[in-house]
Amino acid sequence: MEKQIEKLLEKLNANGFDACFVKTEEEAKTKALSYISDGMTVALGGSETIKKLGIPEVLKNGKYNYLDRAKEGLSAEERDKVLHDAFFADLYYTSANAVIEDGTLFCVDGNGNRVAAMIYGPKNVVCVVGKNKIVPDLASAEIRLKTVASPLNTKRLNCETYCQKTGKCISLQNDEHNIYDGCASDRRICCDYVLFSRQRVRGRIKVIVVDSDMGY
Repeated sequence: MEKQIEKLLEKLNANGFDACFVKTEEEAKTKALSYISDGMTVALGGSETIKKLGIPEVLKNGKYNYLDRAKEGLSAEERDKVLHDAFFADLYYTSANAVIEDGTLFCVDGNGNRVAAMIYGPKNVVCVVGKNKIVPDLASAEIRLKTVASPLNTKRLNCETYCQKTGKCISLQNDEHNIYDGCASDRRICCDYVLFSRQRVRGRIKVIVVDSDMGY
């Protein structure tokens, strides 16, 4: 595993990411928070990994302009504004659905706000990923999405989809399916597929790989 991660970091850095490896979740939290300072505007994409690290609580209680998408009492319009304002953040915290060994991030969204912000907008993006998300190739990333990430997230979010009920995507029934195929539910959470293969702005996306199983 250590040699695998060493090669992964080499590929990520060669592709323009700023990648590092930490042994513990506490180290991951410390590293993730090292990128922010008082007065910064900070936002985050939906991520169980970021939640587990306790970063939202730090942002709520720190001297930051925290764009809190989960703030109690927000109307639908106010929450939508927070999601749009995130594009002007100094820093954006998130995770990925998979990290491919060739140094590519595989990210899939329902609304698209997370992948959109990762692509363009926030000045810096900090992406924290557990070692459980490392996969050898794109085909494996798809399987991980459709048998692990999406089913677990639909259960967490109480979305009535095929994968919530069966534990895997309906598209896997067909050997000739496309990677982006899925169910027709209005609550489907795998609508926008993005591969981050190379960063033109070198180091804008910081990738923290953690020697721990984290997130979906």
